[in-house]
Amino acid sequence: MVLVVFDGVKLLDVAGPAEVFAEANRFGGDYRLIVASVDGRPVRTSIGIPFTVTDRIADVESADTVMVAGGDELIGQPIDPGLVEALKTAATRTRRLASVCTGAFVLAQAGLLSGRRATTHWRHAGRLARAFPDIKVEPDAIFVRDGDVFTSAGVSSGIDLALALVEQDHGTEVAREVARTLVVYLKRAGGQSQFSVLVEADPPAESALRGVLDAIASDPGAEHSVKNLAAQASLSTRQLTRLFHAELGITPARYVEIIRVDVARAALDAGHNVSVTARLAGFGSTETLRRVFTQHVGVSPKAYRDRFRTSV
Repeated sequence: MVLVVFDGVKLLDVAGPAEVFAEANRFGGDYRLIVASVDGRPVRTSIGIPFTVTDRIADVESADTVMVAGGDELIGQPIDPGLVEALKTAATRTRRLASVCTGAFVLAQAGLLSGRRATTHWRHAGRLARAFPDIKVEPDAIFVRDGDVFTSAGVSSGIDLALALVEQDHGTEVAREVARTLVVYLKRAGGQSQFSVLVEADPPAESALRGVLDAIASDPGAEHSVKNLAAQASLSTRQLTRLFHAELGITPARYVEIIRVDVARAALDAGHNVSVTARLAGFGSTETLRRVFTQHVGVSPKAYRDRFRTSV
């Protein structure tokens, strides 16, 4: 298991997955962790402290998995050509490629995501899609698997991806024990929304979306059609849709849907049954809740309530 790092790397993008793989070894896993940089020297992390490196990327002759961490310095400026070339070469010597957060930009620059589905941090998904139009970017997925290439969203999703890889390698029980020990969810499905929009959706202060988002959050069960939302913002439906895409990377309908799923998760976490949850979250029926919730989270509302009530 090779974790690729560089100056400015997000510490949790490395430490989170590393802890998952190390913990898996206590329950039958067989991961040997290698932390590699282009020159084999320690790197400066996002919080300013150095991080020890064990190898040069080029010196790793073979690896089952190569996972590229993310970092803010991968956005808005050229990526180190040496890092890109090292990844191109490493890809020929590994069974499985993965990235955490903006690490997807390194894989993309190396041509390793061409023609594939992928994700990254929701804030940068639009930039990835514009810069690499041959990649089908899924902006709100926790992680995406396309063959043996895995990409994940921001920070904590690296833990979700690592758990999924452990489950793939060693089965659900090992992944469950790791999750229990680390006190995290057993598994957030790859298709689950990567962010709590109630917390993280943050358009500019002067944006016309501010009032719209507040209205949705305060009453998720109201009739939040695109037409109604546009009227509230004094915009045409086309202008509203463009604004949602530009500032949040998502459609208005998708945003409302994720808000309602978010509210449903909170209700289930609080112990409400499916019928009450459907009403609180603004779904018209328990069947609609079940269908939409399963699409987003990967399990039914009942299974979610039962699993997360007992798995940690």
